Amino acid sequence: MINRSLEKQIKEKTGSGKAIIILGGRQTGKTTLLRYLFGNTHDVLWLDGDEPDVRAVFDNPTSTGLKNMLGKKKILVLDEAQRIENIGLKLKLITDYIPGVQVIATGSSSFDLANKINEPLTGRKWEYRLFPLSFSELLSHTSVMEETRLLGRRIVYGSYPEVINNPGNEKEILKQLTDSFLYKDILMWEGLRKPEKIVRLLQLLAFQTGSEVSYNELGKNLDMDNQTVEKYIQLLEQTFVIFRMPALSRNLRKELKKSRKIYFYDNGIRNALIANFNPPELRNDTGALWENYFISERMKYLHYNNMWVNSWFWRTTDQQEIDYIEECDGKMHAFEIKWNTKLKIRISKLFLSVYPDSVTTVITPDNYMDFLR
Repeated sequence: MINRSLEKQIKEKTGSGKAIIILGGRQTGKTTLLRYLFGNTHDVLWLDGDEPDVRAVFDNPTSTGLKNMLGKKKILVLDEAQRIENIGLKLKLITDYIPGVQVIATGSSSFDLANKINEPLTGRKWEYRLFPLSFSELLSHTSVMEETRLLGRRIVYGSYPEVINNPGNEKEILKQLTDSFLYKDILMWEGLRKPEKIVRLLQLLAFQTGSEVSYNELGKNLDMDNQTVEKYIQLLEQTFVIFRMPALSRNLRKELKKSRKIYFYDNGIRNALIANFNPPELRNDTGALWENYFISERMKYLHYNNMWVNSWFWRTTDQQEIDYIEECDGKMHAFEIKWNTKLKIRISKLFLSVYPDSVTTVITPDNYMDFLR
């Protein structure tokens, strides 16, 4: 068991009178974490929203029926809760009318997809995200020397728990993840039988990691209209496969305003989609892999440490750019993310003139750990 960063926060919030919601992609370890925390507790009722009989229980629930179901149990753990229609309203019913019962629900897609009523749990929940294993979690389990040695493998195979725990079987595991679990929720919500269009869209996005993404170009390649492309991208984001990053635009006419980049939550998934597991030294996309790795790991770090920031990339019409920018409490920090430590990197003078109070850093394999632990 690799200790997870959310353990302490979940323990502290248990018994608070609010529902605890843990969202994250399938196979990121949500159930394993809860089994570790509550598996030896006799007061827990475990239910799985993937099971038809469990969904049937929540079809037309009443507080009396839910009380009978819970009996003397003090904790309800509901896995894959997004499978239950209007799950937020039903969790609210338990929270409001059955005091003393701690609700803990996990979801491998956003509850927004299941909730037809907006924000029924407002003010009644603690919500967390569980990602594939973070650099900090792995570092606590291994060592600085070990993680330095394994960096090349991390940016190729990613950090899903099963991948990390089964060295030598990474390709087979990632193929299973991308063939089945990755699409399970999005196929359910869209009623699609075959994921060919989604797979093709993900492959196109994988080849554009670190670059600006045009919905129009994607639509032409997929024979889809822009609205359908955007809808699928939103669904992939809500099922925690990818995430979008907007462009920063405030002060300069040359700044790109409506552009976006798209990153994968896990490098291994990205590489499995394009069937390329070559080591970094044999690839022509290592820079893009390194950028995806650092930004996704930085996002995990910020979330687990309760740091609230705005995030962007920056680019102008004449191709001046900054890979990644954070703003926290009015302070801007600009990052250039480079795999090759031998190159001399200069931060855009135009950016520094427009945002003169910014702190600038070049992220390389030599210093990245300082920003992820």
